[in-house]
Amino acid sequence: MFYRFIVFIVRIAMHIWYDLRFEGRENCPKKGGYVYASNHRSYVDPVVVVLGGHGKFNFMAKTELFEGNKLFCWLIKALGAFPVERGKGDSAAINTAIDKIKSGHNLLIFPEGTRSRTGKVGRGKTGVALIAAMAGVDVIPVGINFEGEKLHFRSKIIVRFGPAIPASQLELPAEPNPRDLRSLKNSIMDGVRALVDEPEEVPKLTENQEETA
Repeated sequence: MFYRFIVFIVRIAMHIWYDLRFEGRENCPKKGGYVYASNHRSYVDPVVVVLGGHGKFNFMAKTELFEGNKLFCWLIKALGAFPVERGKGDSAAINTAIDKIKSGHNLLIFPEGTRSRTGKVGRGKTGVALIAAMAGVDVIPVGINFEGEKLHFRSKIIVRFGPAIPASQLELPAEPNPRDLRSLKNSIMDGVRALVDEPEEVPKLTENQEETA
């Protein structure tokens, strides 16, 4: 009840502060127990994904977020966050994540590990593939879209939920190697990338073109 109350209050506040829209919500299972993999644009990303999905969410967040603003720390904890040590192979966090999924909660992961300031989706890390494979669940790709580097009052945010990547496509062999994990991770990141309006690359001018310009 407390979780639902917090989500209700935050939903109202977010819709007042931002022009928040959702697409593809029919792809979100009505019950929990799935992995949601999203690109990472801002600090409000966990909140907007939770508001668009169904069921209770948990998500990994870097330990630094639990040491900063007290109000923000309280909010992400209330919405299901738990800390992870980035870049250290945090096996305890992975076990916690799997336990959350098996208990019927959704797990939200940002495979890039850090925010993209350009809007381009990064390569991602293999942890999302490992957790999904070990838990044996579908992955719901998510794309968060907004213009510019930072959010402002009444910024338009579009959160897209894509079709699930079935658990049968994310199975690992009995003795997986790094290449197996990278292959599964790439499949997940391709699903995320398909939902993101990435900015077009600006072609670089050659020396002759620069002189002409």
